Amino acid sequence: MINLLNNYTFQIVAVGSTLLGIICGIIGTFSVLKKESLIGDTVSHSALPGICLAYILTGEKNLVILLIGAFFSSILGILLIRYFEKKRKNKFDNLLALILSSFFGLGIVLLTYIQKMPGSNKAGLNKFIFGQAAAILKEDIYVILITSLILIFILIIFWKNFKVLVFDYTYSISIYGRKKTLFYNLLLSFITIISIIIGLEIVGAILISALVIIPVVTARQWTNNFNFMIILSGFFGGISGFIGTLLSSSKLNMPTGAIIIIILGIIFIFSIFFSNRRGLFKKYLYKRNIQKLVINELNSKKVGDNIVE
Repeated sequence: MINLLNNYTFQIVAVGSTLLGIICGIIGTFSVLKKESLIGDTVSHSALPGICLAYILTGEKNLVILLIGAFFSSILGILLIRYFEKKRKNKFDNLLALILSSFFGLGIVLLTYIQKMPGSNKAGLNKFIFGQAAAILKEDIYVILITSLILIFILIIFWKNFKVLVFDYTYSISIYGRKKTLFYNLLLSFITIISIIIGLEIVGAILISALVIIPVVTARQWTNNFNFMIILSGFFGGISGFIGTLLSSSKLNMPTGAIIIIILGIIFIFSIFFSNRRGLFKKYLYKRNIQKLVINELNSKKVGDNIVE
């Protein structure tokens, strides 16, 4: 264990996974409470054609260039969802499924086309589908860290506006106006896209949405306080990122992204049963105590009736 903790590659991957888990947990809180939790799944799948097009146009596998392509592709997907939702009155979940499948299908086609292109520097692009945490470099950590700090700074500036938007969209329109509310909504979608895109290399397009959703629904089991919920979401995301990296880097030699999601799943299941707010075990004890009180009251009443007789 000591040798593993001192390993340079492990340190890089662990720091990257932990930072990613924290920022995804924090940003994901807003998406889940807006009842748009699957927006992360759409964003991640929409990013794939952008990555492929960025490589086709530049011929380089530079991470920054590929993520810029992913960003514009994801932005296009979100804008299409918002447009069709407003103009065509389609259901939000239907639009998510449509954009998700269409963009991901296009990405697979472009990826297949790239594999048939001449050249030897095209290998490794499919890591954005399933993730390859071991491939991240020290420079990638700086990108994740700086981006995370910028996103947190934006959250702090628009904290009150985002809270109103999340909990009551109609009230947000009444106090800020329709245009400002639309701006806040798009800005929130923007930072959600960024937080997902920076994690594609580590977790992959298929699993990254789980890193946005599961920490939040887990934190929801423990508290009703919004601020504390955000802290818990970041904590669950970060600790799962570190533990997942630790396990995947050991003798198990398993994919880091998948292990991180499994750890999150275990934490969620534990929370479902043993959380102090909504835990099934607590509900069971509460019902059992109520039953005992009712039985004791009925027995006391019977004793009283017997004495009267």
